[in-house]
Amino acid sequence: MILKAIVFGAVLLFSGFLTTPISTAQGIDEDVRGAFMTTRPKNADKNVNATSSARPGRRRPKPVATPDPTPVPNPSDNPGRVKNGKGPKIRTTQLGLGMTLFARNTNGLAVRVDPAHEFRQGDMVRLLLETNADGYLYLFNTTNGGQPVLIYPDPQLDEGGNYIQAHVPFEIPSSLATEERLRWLAFDEHAGAEKVYVAFTREPLAGVPVEDELLGFCKAKASNCPLHPDAELWAAIQKEVTAPVAVAKTKSFGRPQTAREQQATTRGIGLSKKDPEPSLIMMTTTTNSTMLVATLDLIHK
Repeated sequence: MILKAIVFGAVLLFSGFLTTPISTAQGIDEDVRGAFMTTRPKNADKNVNATSSARPGRRRPKPVATPDPTPVPNPSDNPGRVKNGKGPKIRTTQLGLGMTLFARNTNGLAVRVDPAHEFRQGDMVRLLLETNADGYLYLFNTTNGGQPVLIYPDPQLDEGGNYIQAHVPFEIPSSLATEERLRWLAFDEHAGAEKVYVAFTREPLAGVPVEDELLGFCKAKASNCPLHPDAELWAAIQKEVTAPVAVAKTKSFGRPQTAREQQATTRGIGLSKKDPEPSLIMMTTTTNSTMLVATLDLIHK
């Protein structure tokens, strides 16, 4: 019972139950959905090159010089106030992560599927991620409870970058892969205990090289790539897995992926309020959270 695919230049194995020990803060479903969707733009971005099929870049934008803001006394008194650049900044938004699972139907189309669905050998799926703020995306994998490995960012994809913009969807694996077999995660007949962690952070994780640093590191030490997080970082990620989050779910399963969703994913443009919302939305319970970590349950019979 293993879900196998080649993703980001490495062979990944997903299997059995991908458990998600996330504590859910009980709240009103519509409040969670509204908090996430309200940051989407009202209308779709019309400034899109209709012929473009290039994967959007994931490198951090270069900083732009701006005047120092008016100093605020005692910023440490407010846990939601952090240093950003040269002046203090007040966080007003909770971190949000949206996930939609798509399955390949008999016609080769991507349709929404319930993660609780029982998958069989030959089934193919793809995960679509969306965040409510600009930040950084990390994916880790463990096998049978063993040592975690970093599978994204990857030196063979996006120039080692992992910057993600608010409401610009990111898919795993990419539908732009050159071969059909690389565009989906396919279930095969074997068993295993694999777990994938999706970490969305406001700032880059310390100790994890990205972009040129990652490219240089892996070029010099090819046998040590992918990378393994150190014990301190992994402990922090494990702690965030069990942190309380507010969750909202939809039941619009069976609906195909829209043309707008496909365009947004492959061309790096934002989704609007008129576009379908994620099947699962998770929000941190406070605005001072710096990381949101989630895993996905998949049942493989």
